[in-house]
Amino acid sequence: MKKKKLQEIPFSEDPWRVFRIMSEFVDGFEVFSEIGDAVSVFGSSRMKPSNKYYKLTEEIAYLLAKEGYAIITGSGSGVMEAANKGAKRAGGLSIGLNIQIPEIQKPNKYVDTLLDFRYFFVRKVMFVKYAKAFVIMPGGYGTLDEFSEAINLIQTKRISEFPVVLFGREYWQSFLDWLHDTVLKEGNISPCDLNIFKVTDDPKEVVAIIKKFYKK
Repeated sequence: MKKKKLQEIPFSEDPWRVFRIMSEFVDGFEVFSEIGDAVSVFGSSRMKPSNKYYKLTEEIAYLLAKEGYAIITGSGSGVMEAANKGAKRAGGLSIGLNIQIPEIQKPNKYVDTLLDFRYFFVRKVMFVKYAKAFVIMPGGYGTLDEFSEAINLIQTKRISEFPVVLFGREYWQSFLDWLHDTVLKEGNISPCDLNIFKVTDDPKEVVAIIKKFYKK
């Protein structure tokens, strides 16, 4: 069999992409190693400041920051902006993990510490690895993705259990009904899997759920 000369082998960017991935991990680990306890907050980037959940997000972040938690968001608008705003109003650390996507996402003005990512999976690691809890506000596909990944990692014991809080029962109720009446009924999850997360409508209860978990 004839061997190809090195210059005849098509150049691939994949091996070099590894170094970019590594650099994103290194930058993230370096920054997050100094932030202490944090809570990641997720929700729709399309939510307007007039929306009740925007205001409730700001209050949740404010209360968590007063308890000493840094607030981590995706750095964009909507719920992310509200959470960063609440953290900053409380004098807490406000962190944004920006993602480079075709539709440019501009970091909101309330972010104090900003990290920029090209790869979604690296960014996801940062959300999970350095958070003591997830707060899931009303949102769309991205929010559902973060919620599903977190509870799946806990369910499969790939990470240690930590508080995952769904906020806004009215918004999430149809989704909760589907989990119970269809997914559970069909045997695709166990009854205990529905206990991986909590649901509330009270900002103070969000804080209480997290504090109670770590008191154990």
